[in-house]
Amino acid sequence: MGDKYDHILIAIDGSAEAEWALKKGIEIAKRNNAKLLLAHVIDTRSFLLIDSYDPDIADRANKLAIDMLEKYQTQALEAGVSQVQYEIEYGSPKVKIPKEMAKRHNIDLIICGATGMNAVERFLIGSVSEHISRYARCDVLIVRTKKEE
Repeated sequence: MGDKYDHILIAIDGSAEAEWALKKGIEIAKRNNAKLLLAHVIDTRSFLLIDSYDPDIADRANKLAIDMLEKYQTQALEAGVSQVQYEIEYGSPKVKIPKEMAKRHNIDLIICGATGMNAVERFLIGSVSEHISRYARCDVLIVRTKKEE
């Protein structure tokens, strides 16, 4: 890997940690004149039980994701990043981000927040950031908020 990043993926899940990752990612993209991909994975595991009560949940999740990503895309463009796109996937973010999205977009840096799940979920199934750092074939920057220091 070189000294410069050309294709940066920022994992966006709507958390405060993801917003910190976005801010850092914007600055890194500007310094490297890199293309920025804002990636959101709608975790379908949570739909299994809810879907039987609310069949429109997937459509609403997709609409919320689009609204969030368009807001962040505008923010990155206004901050001076020249090329910003976003992508929404369905499935497990632990698989989609490091193994599929990063490969498909020739990503050389993934940026994500350190947390986003509650402590019980992290204990039982591990964190998304942990899986990304373990399985990505590129550099990974895990951003911590001030409360995590």
